[in-house]
Amino acid sequence: MQSSSHMARYGARLVTNGYAILPIAPGTKKPGRFQRGAWVDYPEWNRHAARPTTEVEVATWSAWPNCGVGLVGGAVAAIDIDIAEDAELALKIEKLARDRLGDTPALRIGRAPKRLLVYRAAEPFRGIKRHPLEVLCLGQQFLAYATHPDTGAPYAWPEEGLADLDIADLPTITADKALAFLEEAQAMLPDAVRHRGFAVTPTVHSHLTGHSQTGTLPAIQAALECLPNAELDYDSWMRIGMALKGALGDDGEDVFAQWSAQAAKDVPATTLKTWTSFRPDRIGAGSIYHLALERGWKPDASLRLDGSTDCVETHPAAGLLSQLGSPSEPHAERDDHAAYTLHMPDGLVGDLTAYMLSTARRPQPLLSLGASLCAIGALMGRNYRTESNLRSNLYIVGIADSGSGKNHAREIINEVFFEGGLAHHLGGNKIASGAGLLTALHRQPAILFQIDEFGMFLSAAADRKRSPRHITEILDNMTELYTAAGGVFLGAEYANRDGSNDRRDINQPCLCVYGTTTPLHFWGALQGANVVDGSLARFLILPSDEDYPDENLAAGIRQTPPALIHGLKTLAAGGGLQSGNLTGMTPGQTTAVNPITVPMSDEAKARFKELSAGLTEELRAARGTAFTAILARIGENALKLSLIVAVGRDPAHPIIDLGAAEWAIGFVRNFAARTMEAIERHVADTETEAHLKRLKEIIRAAGTKGITKSEITRASQWLKARDRDEILLTLIESGDITTGMRDTRGRRAMVYRLSG
Repeated sequence: MQSSSHMARYGARLVTNGYAILPIAPGTKKPGRFQRGAWVDYPEWNRHAARPTTEVEVATWSAWPNCGVGLVGGAVAAIDIDIAEDAELALKIEKLARDRLGDTPALRIGRAPKRLLVYRAAEPFRGIKRHPLEVLCLGQQFLAYATHPDTGAPYAWPEEGLADLDIADLPTITADKALAFLEEAQAMLPDAVRHRGFAVTPTVHSHLTGHSQTGTLPAIQAALECLPNAELDYDSWMRIGMALKGALGDDGEDVFAQWSAQAAKDVPATTLKTWTSFRPDRIGAGSIYHLALERGWKPDASLRLDGSTDCVETHPAAGLLSQLGSPSEPHAERDDHAAYTLHMPDGLVGDLTAYMLSTARRPQPLLSLGASLCAIGALMGRNYRTESNLRSNLYIVGIADSGSGKNHAREIINEVFFEGGLAHHLGGNKIASGAGLLTALHRQPAILFQIDEFGMFLSAAADRKRSPRHITEILDNMTELYTAAGGVFLGAEYANRDGSNDRRDINQPCLCVYGTTTPLHFWGALQGANVVDGSLARFLILPSDEDYPDENLAAGIRQTPPALIHGLKTLAAGGGLQSGNLTGMTPGQTTAVNPITVPMSDEAKARFKELSAGLTEELRAARGTAFTAILARIGENALKLSLIVAVGRDPAHPIIDLGAAEWAIGFVRNFAARTMEAIERHVADTETEAHLKRLKEIIRAAGTKGITKSEITRASQWLKARDRDEILLTLIESGDITTGMRDTRGRRAMVYRLSG
C-alpha cells in the first residue's frame, strides 16, 4: 500500500541527492510540526539551512500524517514566476531564465501557468523579489513535493523531479546573475502585472505586525479603503486575510468576504474555507495600518485604532503615527495554566505535606506534595496494588531555583522516617552506580531515594558518549525497574560467580525517586533521545510556580505530630493487615509477596475508562512525534497517584473513589502538558539548537519590556559574539522575536521581545 505522505515517498531520496529538506503542513505552503495530535507552525525551520538533514529527522517526519516536503534555500535557489493570468508571459519569463541562468531540468508546476525553476547557488545569497517574480534562496523555502492548497493536486515536475536529480546536476547561479535576470524580466512586465501586490517593506514599523495588536472594526474598514482587492496576487490576498483575523478575530469574517469579493476571480466558498484555516501568529491590525499608511491613509481623529484598549481622550491616530519608531503597548502575558488550581489531597499525603509547609522557611506547596507522594509510595510499596497490578513506585522531580527552599521537604522526610523507625526505607543521598542501586534494592525492595542536584545527576546518567558505563546504567536500571514493580526483576549475570557476584533477583521492587534541581541544570541535561526513548516520560516533573515565596518567619524548632508518625508506621505495616517479612527490617527479596488489592468504585472506573479513550485518540493523532511516550504514561501515573491517595486516606480499608480519580487525573494531565511545553522550549538535539532555545528563554524572561543587546550579551557570555548574532538574526527571521525601541537611561535603545 502506497503511503499518502510525500515525505515518506521522497524525503530520503532528496537527502541522498544532497538537498536540505523540511516538513510542510498538509494543505499549506508553510513549514509545520506535528505534535500532540495536531499540526502547528514551525518557526525555527530556518535552522535546517545550517546543517544537512539527518536520517532520524526524515524517519520522524515520514510518520507524520500527509506531511509534505519543502526545500531549504541556500545551497539551492529557485526562480518563482508568480504569473497566473497570462500563460504566454509566464512562458516568456521561463525562457528568459533558461537563456540567462542555464537550462535547468528542474521545473515545478503548482497552479499553472505559475512555475518555478530550481538552480544550485554558487554561494548562498539572500532572496530577491521583484513582484510578481522572486528568486528564493537563503532564509526562504519552497515546496518540492506536496499537495497544492488551491488545486488539491500534487505539485508536478514535468521534466525531472528533484528526487531523481543530484544537486550537482543543477546549473549554478550567483546573486549577481539572479539580480540581472530579475531586472531584465521586470522590464518585460506590463504595469498591470507589476503592481498588483502588497509588498512587505522591512522597516522599523515591523513590530506593528504583532498578533497581539488588536484593531477596531471602524479603523480596519477605513484602512482597507486604501487597500482595494484589484485582482491582487495570492500572497497579498492571504496576508490581508490573516491580518484581518489577527486584528478582529472571528468578527472579521464578513469584512474579509466583502473585501475579497472586490476581485472578479473571488470564489466565496474558497474564501470561507481559507478564512477558517487562518491561524495568525504574528500578524494583525498593525500590518493593515502600516500598508494603508504607506499608500496615503490619514486616519480620522475619531478613530480608535487599538482594540485592546479603551477609548482615551488623546488622538488615537496621532498616537499611532508618533509611535512608528517605538514598540506597541505591551500586553500582559497569557498564563496557559491559569485554569488549573492545585488542591491538596486529604489523608496521610495531605498531612505530611501540611507538616512540611508549616515548618518551611520558604513554603513550596507543589514540591512538598511531590516529596510526600514519593514518601508514601515507598512506605506502602509491595503492600498495595490496583486491580490492574499497578504499584506505588514513583519518579518525581521538583524544579525550583537556588535558595528557594526546595531542600526542606527532603529534610522533613529524613527526620520523620528516622523518628518512626522507618529509616530502612531510605536510600543514600547519591547513587554511585547501576550496581549500587540494585544492591540497595536487594537489601530493601521498597525504598526511597532523595537526590539533590538531580539535573547534574541526570546530565551524567543520560550522557552515553562521555559518561562511564556504571553511571549510565543507573538510568537504564531505573527505566527497567519502573515497569518491573509488579513482577520479578532479574539481576545481571557475571562470569565469576564466587558468591559476591551471584545474580540478585528482586521480587516486586518498589523504587521511588524524588529529585530536586534548578531549571537550568534539569533542562540542560536532557536531549531529544530522552523524550523519545521514554525515560523522561516516567518522571512527573513539577516546576515551582513561585521560586521565592514569602518567608515563614515563625519556622524554627519543629516537633513531628505523633498522629503523623503513627499513620506512617501503620501504612508501612500494610494498614495492620500485613504481617511477617513485609513489616520487619528484612523484607524478603525473593520470597512470595501478596499485596492488598485496592478496589475502585464504579464511578472511578468510568472516569478512568473515559481517560483511556481520550488518551487513545491523542496517541493516534500524535503518532510519530516525540510526545507519545509522555501521553502513554498519563493514565498509568494518574492511577498510581489515585492509589497512593486512597491508601493514605484509609490504609486498613482503602478504595479508589471518584474524588481520588479526579484529583489524580487533573494533576497528571496538567503537569504532563506543562512538561511537553517545556520540552518544546528547552530540549535540543544539537548544540546549535540548545544555544538558540537558551537565548530565546533569556529574551522570554525579559517580558514585554524587552531586553537590549548589551543585556543579552551579559546574560549569554557562554556564547561567541558571532554565534549570538547569528542566533538573534535567525530568531528575527523566523518571527520568534521582534525588535523595537525603548527609553533606557535617558536615551533610545533597541530591544528584543518575544513575539506573540
